[in-house]
Amino acid sequence: MDLDVQKLIFEFIGGLGIFLFGIKYMGDGLQKSAGDKLRDILDRFTTNPLMGVFAGILVTVLIQSSSGTTALTVGLVSAGFMTLRQAIGVIMGANVGTTVTAFIIGIKIDEYALPIIAAGAILLFFFKNQKIQYLGQIVFGFGTLFYGLKIMGGGLKPLRELPAFIDLTVTMSDNPILGVVVGTVFTVIVQSSSATVGILQELYGQGAMDLSAALPVLLETILVQRLQQF
Repeated sequence: MDLDVQKLIFEFIGGLGIFLFGIKYMGDGLQKSAGDKLRDILDRFTTNPLMGVFAGILVTVLIQSSSGTTALTVGLVSAGFMTLRQAIGVIMGANVGTTVTAFIIGIKIDEYALPIIAAGAILLFFFKNQKIQYLGQIVFGFGTLFYGLKIMGGGLKPLRELPAFIDLTVTMSDNPILGVVVGTVFTVIVQSSSATVGILQELYGQGAMDLSAALPVLLETILVQRLQQF
C-alpha cells in the first residue's frame, strides 16, 4: 500500500492540536461566562452529597476540566468553606461531568464545523458586548473541536489498510495489557483524556480499530486522568 507517512503525521498532529485548542478555548469561554459563580456554586450547592455531585457535574461541564473542579474543591476545603464529606460528592460529580466532552465529540456534526467556526468568529469580532464575545468564544471553540476531529479522522483513515497497524490492533484485542500501556503513554503525553477518547472514536469510526482493542485503552485513559488529579 502506498502510504504518505508525512501527510498522515501532519494531519494527525495538526488535527490533534486544533482539537485540543478547541476544547481549551470553549472551556475558557464557558468559564468567563460563568465568572465568579463557579466557586459560589461549589460553596452554596453542596449542602448534601447528592447536591455536591450535581454541582461537580455542572462546574466540570462549564470549565471542561475535572482537574480544575477538583482544584477549586480542594481550595474550598482548605479554606474551611466545605467539609470533606461535601468534597467527596463534588469530586464524584467532576468524574461524571468529564464524560460530557466524550459525549460531545461523539456527535457527528463535523461537516458543519466550518460554518460553526464562522458563526463564532462573527460573534467574536463584530460585537462589542462582552457576553456576546464570550458566547462567540464558546461557539468558535465548539466548531474548532469538530474541525480538529475531522482533520484527525482524515489522517488516520489510511491506517485501516496498513498491515502493521492491523496486527497491532489484533494484538491489543488479544492482549488487553498492551492496550493499557498504549492508553497510559498517550494520555500522559497529551495530558488530555478527551483527546485520547476522540482518537479512539475516530479510529473506530474509520474501521481501523474494533471495540475489544479500544476498551482497554479507554479504561486506562480514564484511570490515568483520575490519578493526574492527585
